[in-house]
Amino acid sequence: MLDKKNFYIDGQWVNSKSSQEIKVINPANEQECAVISLGNKDDVNSAVAAAKKAYSSWSFSTKEQRLELLEKLYENYKKRWNDIAEAITLEMGAPKDFATQLQAGTGASHIKSFIRYLKNFEFEKPLGDHAPNQRLIYEPKGVCALITPWNWPMNQVCLKVIPALASGCTMILKPSELAPLSSMILAEIIDEVKFPAGVFNLVNGDGATTGDALTSHPDVNMISFTGSTRAGALISQNAAKDFKRVSLELGGKGANIIFKDADPEAIERGALRCFRNSGQSCNAPTRMLVEKSIYNEAIERLKKYTEEFKVDDPTKEGDHIGPVISEVQYNKIQTLIQKGIDEGAKLVAGGVGKPSGLDKGYYVKPTVFADVNNNMEIAKTEIFGPVLSVIPFETEEEAIQIANDTPYGLTNYIQTQDPEKVKRVARKLRSGMVDVNGAGIAVDAPFGGFKHSGIGREAGEHGLEEFLEVKAVGGWS
Repeated sequence: MLDKKNFYIDGQWVNSKSSQEIKVINPANEQECAVISLGNKDDVNSAVAAAKKAYSSWSFSTKEQRLELLEKLYENYKKRWNDIAEAITLEMGAPKDFATQLQAGTGASHIKSFIRYLKNFEFEKPLGDHAPNQRLIYEPKGVCALITPWNWPMNQVCLKVIPALASGCTMILKPSELAPLSSMILAEIIDEVKFPAGVFNLVNGDGATTGDALTSHPDVNMISFTGSTRAGALISQNAAKDFKRVSLELGGKGANIIFKDADPEAIERGALRCFRNSGQSCNAPTRMLVEKSIYNEAIERLKKYTEEFKVDDPTKEGDHIGPVISEVQYNKIQTLIQKGIDEGAKLVAGGVGKPSGLDKGYYVKPTVFADVNNNMEIAKTEIFGPVLSVIPFETEEEAIQIANDTPYGLTNYIQTQDPEKVKRVARKLRSGMVDVNGAGIAVDAPFGGFKHSGIGREAGEHGLEEFLEVKAVGGWS
């Protein structure tokens, strides 16, 4: 078992001030694979003090200084790529190939993207030709608490750490206690690159103790959180007491609208996007809305596709999915699958229990329900597992109404060959992102949602600006 009980504070790996520990469980075999410390208020106080001290100089570092360090970080990240992928497979069960190509790959993509945007970003610029003596200055928000989830560890960590570094902020990262190992490798890379002491700090722990100490700390100026909508609401309450800036990337219940003129791969592509990463993606298209004229055909195709979909050991090569993250998550998914059956949805494929031959580990059968309506729990709740709810519709207007009938608004999907229909529907969908015909969302496109899906945007220029305050100066000459 890996001993990962140290924290990275003020440029050093240090012992925790807490005697409490958390075991990291390998979800593929239910065995303990590592031990971390549960950071307490004293640990958080040390990390925040280090970040606050470092801010006085780092916030005035030049763009060129930050670029040089970030470019070194990118080169060192590439050297540790396989180590990061192996850690992600171990800590959260992402299959080997998927962990290497996508899980670790997204982290590298975001580092590269933020370097590009930093090079072109103007931290000081005139308001406009109409006001030559008016200046806008973009300044770092300050000491940031970065709290990240377990489902896409490096993707989410790099979406926060890299723009925070690029903007001149200092930070304390608290990765998920369920999947902290890849983040600790990133901390090692940052240490190797020699960012100034205190600029980046890492404290492990849970939400109730460590997260609460961070988000309520008076010297934290900004909180960037990715996770559940429930936790996001609690963090917002903590932040409101002293007006901390807050960026929240929360849940989703994406609708995938399949019109009758969709391309031939649309049905299977939609199921794959739902099941990928074992369904553990906030932007997954978990509600498939199918036009009635092709509904029966779609159900048959989904049945065949899902029954052939592979679930297996994540240490094996291949395009299968692995387990879900934990026993708690497994049990939640099983309860919701049973709820769908009890509510009268038609079980097309999958169901409760584990796939054949996978008795050890938190494996879930890819599951499809037909004849679902938006009043059912499985259509309203973010299940965060490989469970697809299929809903019929008759008209374009009905599809839009069903899609928008949710408290969430992260990503919706449209499948049609009619470009005018794409434009009409995309404009009416209440979500931060709309993916059309499998095009995907660019790595530097603003990532975030409407309604209960969060506040703010990550990635690209918008992601950099999340960590900046704007100051107006009159009389600049």
